[in-house]
Amino acid sequence: QVQLVESGGGLVQAGGSLRLSCAASRSIFSINAMGWYRQTPGNQRELVASITKGGVTTYADSVKGRFTISRDNSKITAYLQMNRLKPEDTAVYYCAADRRSTTSPSQFWGQGTQVTVSS
Repeated sequence: QVQLVESGGGLVQAGGSLRLSCAASRSIFSINAMGWYRQTPGNQRELVASITKGGVTTYADSVKGRFTISRDNSKITAYLQMNRLKPEDTAVYYCAADRRSTTSPSQFWGQGTQVTVSS
């Protein structure tokens, strides 16, 4: 049963923007933190951004000032607005959610969406 569904990935030129969405099914009750990770071949998954139910956000240094995470608690949906994209942002992006108030949500995972930034 799919519990987190991502959308919004794709191909964009450097300097462009994309918006990722992550919708949680109603079966995941009491979700607190949500976040986005990314992974490239041969590398570990890294945290991009996270947000707690109370709105506390965390960002990787590499995306500060370019990416913005937000959420709609009524829809249990998180968004990642990515601006001024760079080729090094190319990765599979994974949504994660957690019942804990944490900067690194990891209890539930989406299947991932590819983001490719061309130079």
